[in-house]
Amino acid sequence: MIGINLEHISQHFGEQIALDDVSLTVKEGEFFSLLGPSGCGKSTLLNIIGGFLEPTKGVVYIGDQDVTALPPYQRKTGMVFQSYALFPHLTVFDNVAYGLKVQKKKKAEIKQKVMESLSLVQLEAFAKRMPHQLSGGQQQRVAIARALAIQPAVLLLDEPLSNLDAKLRKNMQTELRNIQRNVGITTILVTHDQEEALSLSDRIGILGEGKIQQIGTPLEVYRQPNNRFVAEFIGQVNIFEAVYDEADSAYTVPHLTQSNGQHVQLKAAAHQENREKGLLMLRPERISISSVREEVQSNHVTGVLADVSYIGHSLRLVVGLDTGEIIVHASDAAFPQLPEVGETVHIHWQPDDIVFLDSKVHT
Repeated sequence: MIGINLEHISQHFGEQIALDDVSLTVKEGEFFSLLGPSGCGKSTLLNIIGGFLEPTKGVVYIGDQDVTALPPYQRKTGMVFQSYALFPHLTVFDNVAYGLKVQKKKKAEIKQKVMESLSLVQLEAFAKRMPHQLSGGQQQRVAIARALAIQPAVLLLDEPLSNLDAKLRKNMQTELRNIQRNVGITTILVTHDQEEALSLSDRIGILGEGKIQQIGTPLEVYRQPNNRFVAEFIGQVNIFEAVYDEADSAYTVPHLTQSNGQHVQLKAAAHQENREKGLLMLRPERISISSVREEVQSNHVTGVLADVSYIGHSLRLVVGLDTGEIIVHASDAAFPQLPEVGETVHIHWQPDDIVFLDSKVHT
């Protein structure tokens, strides 16, 4: 297995800066995802790794080899594109065999490696079919088999699941992770789907404004985001701009006012106190909701349900205050009957659930 090291990669398209001094290391055998909004530079970075685009500045290492100037076919990488890019006039077998034929492998070796690759994606019985005879999920697996047939050191995936329906996409996420684990290949996935990146990855790199905003495990980037950009991009979140009130040892949120005229107060864990000002984060699923008021002053809010969205396993509730609102995610099991808009509710949370953020995006 081989890892990847990117050093100070920049990509300019005229006056537009797509990537700005990006450095990162992907470990051997790791499933690494590049996650970010459309236009953030993640596909550009993948194309630079694959050799389809030469960086304006910087160096690409695959293993110990500087491959910055090498064409794709000399980089030991396999690429799966968003459109799958299967040849419509070739059978499944010949699609998978294509790269091996370009490498001028012997006929017997080609047959062996093609069938081994089709076996990995459970499509041996489909070798003689044409691409149009396959479902979207089967076409995607053929594209993966073709990429693996040349036995690359690195597998590059450019949003390969985005064309699939929701149920099939979930199934293919599981299959993709199983294939990666079985082969043990270093893999980089580009996606804009936060849930996909969280469920598949060993580590995630969050791209924004042409820079890496954070690199970490799924747990780290979700629970301890570096800054506001990462917090708001990964899942839903409540963000509070607050001022520390030394008398109450709590943070006052000026833009959130309850019906009694009092500002919402946030009590953070002791080691996070005494900052004069703070940008604080609270995930919606960390908030408890009840029709009965708890006997606590801070980390407790009374409001009125402004919106109720039922999504099967959970509810998304918007608790409206006199000024402002707070989003709450609650388990379906907590509500024998759905609450209704206009109901008075009480919400509260624990001090450890308050997380401090850097207000600035890395630039």
